[in-house]
Amino acid sequence: MKAVGLVTEYNPFHNGHAYHAATAKKISGADVAVAVMSGNFTQRGEVTMLDKWTRASEALDNGVDLVIELPIFYAVQPAHLFAQGAISLLNQLQVSELVFGAEHPKADFKKLVTAESLFNSDEFSHYNGTYASRFNQQMKQQTGIELTDPNDILAFAYHKAVSQLQAPIKLTAIQRISNQYHDNKISSEIASASAIRHAVINQLDYSLSVPSKTATDILEAKTSIDWNTCYPYLRYFINQVTIKSLQEIYQMSEGLEYKFKDVAETATTFDQFMSGIKSKRYTYSRLSRLCLYTLLQITNDEMLAATQQPYLRVLGFNKMGQEYLHTIKKDLEIPLVTKVDRDLKNGMVNLDYRAGKFIEQLTNLKQDMQKSPIIVK
Repeated sequence: MKAVGLVTEYNPFHNGHAYHAATAKKISGADVAVAVMSGNFTQRGEVTMLDKWTRASEALDNGVDLVIELPIFYAVQPAHLFAQGAISLLNQLQVSELVFGAEHPKADFKKLVTAESLFNSDEFSHYNGTYASRFNQQMKQQTGIELTDPNDILAFAYHKAVSQLQAPIKLTAIQRISNQYHDNKISSEIASASAIRHAVINQLDYSLSVPSKTATDILEAKTSIDWNTCYPYLRYFINQVTIKSLQEIYQMSEGLEYKFKDVAETATTFDQFMSGIKSKRYTYSRLSRLCLYTLLQITNDEMLAATQQPYLRVLGFNKMGQEYLHTIKKDLEIPLVTKVDRDLKNGMVNLDYRAGKFIEQLTNLKQDMQKSPIIVK
């Protein structure tokens, strides 16, 4: 059996994602579509609109055969680490091809990866802009090209990850159709996830752009969680702990712990807090991820230990996905997790358990302990 890979967040699952799964199978000639999907938090450090089990179920109803969770220690990371984690899991799953959308699918991303080796590393020690801006300055100097579109950035990161890991995975970019990533208007049956989230928040019609199951799931969702919901918990933690404790949080560096402490004293909303800690040095995404690490109290040591113990957490499958998993599981080099018990909760799966427990407490939707994979007959 041949498998094609999809790296996804499905926040929420929409018609464009169904098109992606169908197209990936068609152009790769694969029997099975395997989605590696972020859990309850996105790469930008934000809570997903629907929990991971709901989104996995939507995917299995719309062309995906097997859904594997991208652990939080890979999922909530800058693009190069996000991609490296996803590629490493797809490689374990013996996926032969990754099909992904890009704003400029015909770009020579492999050439851009080579160009990065010529960058002047000293430029990244300056404090006059974000890492992304300085990266693009050097990329433009070397190639005349800038990477500013989000899916192009991920495309570059996938090529870099395949090269670094020497993974035998073919990379195939397809044209991102209809709305752009950050578009907030719905004008056709295929709209961006950003546009759909905007429509949901503002009580606009989005039904044209999502499968019926997604529309039902959004309507039935009892609790809508965002950073406004989470901020009181974050603020309480920051105000209660010592500077030394904050310094131990993953990615807390360059005096940000002092800024977190100072701003949290008076900022009563998340927007106020972000405005207070924002500077030219850091992007919104970088700071949002740091807020999440702080909220979940993830330390540098914990993150390092977690990345050294990767695993494959199965969220769900249909008959084809189950058959494929059965054919490859004897060759897996990392653990296959189908149910989280007490040992896993306190050990290898601890960071995802903690992330899931936070969502569970806010939504009353069970996330991890003794939860079995979704099976679609």
